[in-house]
Amino acid sequence: MVSVNINISGRDLQGVTRDVRKALKEVPVPNDFRVDIGGTAEEQQKSFMYLGIAFMVAILLTYMVMAAQFESFLDPFIIMFTIPLSFIGVALALVLTGTDLSVMSLIGIVMLVGIVVNNGIVLVDYINQLRARGLDLYDAVKKGGQIRLRPVLMTALTTILAMFPLALGIGESGQSWAPMARTVMGGLTVATVLTLVVVPVIYVILENLTARIQARLAAREERKYGKSLATDEA
Repeated sequence: MVSVNINISGRDLQGVTRDVRKALKEVPVPNDFRVDIGGTAEEQQKSFMYLGIAFMVAILLTYMVMAAQFESFLDPFIIMFTIPLSFIGVALALVLTGTDLSVMSLIGIVMLVGIVVNNGIVLVDYINQLRARGLDLYDAVKKGGQIRLRPVLMTALTTILAMFPLALGIGESGQSWAPMARTVMGGLTVATVLTLVVVPVIYVILENLTARIQARLAAREERKYGKSLATDEA
């Protein structure tokens, strides 16, 4: 067994690992030999896999909690649209700051699953309250967006500003935690702005679609009941 140890400086581990794998494909290896990449690179690949599983579990648990609280399968689905919106901010934050996608960045993405849905919960819950008071769909969405604008911005800004010192990467271990903070800040910033626009639109579309489906089912049941009643009379 021959071990080759490499110390990386000035480049990210994932990029170097990708270049090494590409170079190894051009090296002829006998059938009874194999080349394995281990060490920190192997641990990073395992971390990515486990964080991917954690991300899916976080989405599932978040949806289950909201479904239990709202007593609806549709409202949590609307709120979950804030999660893919946050990915836009994550990508922009990493590109603008020159930060590589690392394990800490993925941890920040998993954190965003539980953070960005808060704004959607605040908005959708209040719209439902307004509709329960008698407002129609469009008036409830318009008024809910106006009244909940300040709470949504305050909730987002407190988290973003609290992450700002960590995002600067100051201190001995600051560079290790900075990618996570930058990920959370970028994702939450964009998700907050888009939540105030996209979530109400999706809410209106899905509510109208649900109302149409329910109307068609009711009409179908009414026609079915009418036919059975006519048959009984005959």
